[in-house]
Amino acid sequence: MEGARSVIVVALNYNSAEPYSTEAGAASADALPRGWISRYAWGNDYHEVLRDKLETLMAAMHAQFEEPFEARAYVDTGPVVERVAAKYAGLGWLAKNTCLINEGMGSWLFLGIILTTLELAPTLAAGEMPPADVCGNCTLCLDACPTEAFAAPYVLDARQCISYLTIELRDAIPRELRAKMGDAVFGCDICQDVCPWNRKAPVTMARDFRTREANGEPPRSLLAPELEWLASLSRGEFSEVFRRSAVKRAKWRGLVRNACVALGNSRLPRDAPARPRVIATLERLASSGDALIAEHARWALERLDASN
Repeated sequence: MEGARSVIVVALNYNSAEPYSTEAGAASADALPRGWISRYAWGNDYHEVLRDKLETLMAAMHAQFEEPFEARAYVDTGPVVERVAAKYAGLGWLAKNTCLINEGMGSWLFLGIILTTLELAPTLAAGEMPPADVCGNCTLCLDACPTEAFAAPYVLDARQCISYLTIELRDAIPRELRAKMGDAVFGCDICQDVCPWNRKAPVTMARDFRTREANGEPPRSLLAPELEWLASLSRGEFSEVFRRSAVKRAKWRGLVRNACVALGNSRLPRDAPARPRVIATLERLASSGDALIAEHARWALERLDASN
């Protein structure tokens, strides 16, 4: 942005009151295999929610300042490293799991950026350092990662990260990582769930980030959804179910692919009532014309057969 002079960084708490992934089981009382959707995607799409708030802030800025200026907002929508800007804006430190941690709020934070041509006074005075890194000797986040995605403290290899594998990767998930992904179908919370700084993280009051029910009938919660249902979604159903949800980022074939992997990891007993339906669903997907989905469904069938 030519002429940019200041970066405004905002943080918005999205921590819901629901259990962490490290506390919740993969199966419900009805013994149906269930997947895990990352905490940030249980409510409405944060891109839209935070973008609206940034638009409101920019409107207030234009009302406050008489001089003409430009301002441009980003919510994971441009080549901006928000967490680094947040560190130098004084919002927290960059932890060993590479997330930004605020001492009072923890790491369940959405970050938004406004670039502007206004010359604004910085939060940190000249010579003042950003918040100190107080991760100390703790390595809980590094040790808990199932796919060993941390090459070293403060260094994340995205190619190993479950969030990357389930959302951004459009190709086949490496076979050596599939069994380690457990029940994850969209994102991963583990390195934040085990973080001591999140033990007293405040619960959000924002209605937008409360766990919502997916669109469609019957209503289904995005907290631990049934894997058989996810794997059976058509393209049209996917679009309707995840309208105004961050889950749509994975796209239909990505979510169905992920559901196949999670079903393969479900260790569904041979005498489980749901097993015949799950097997039938996977067999149908294994003969799909979509080669990516078919290959992951075949893997799931092989893994289920070998695990019992």
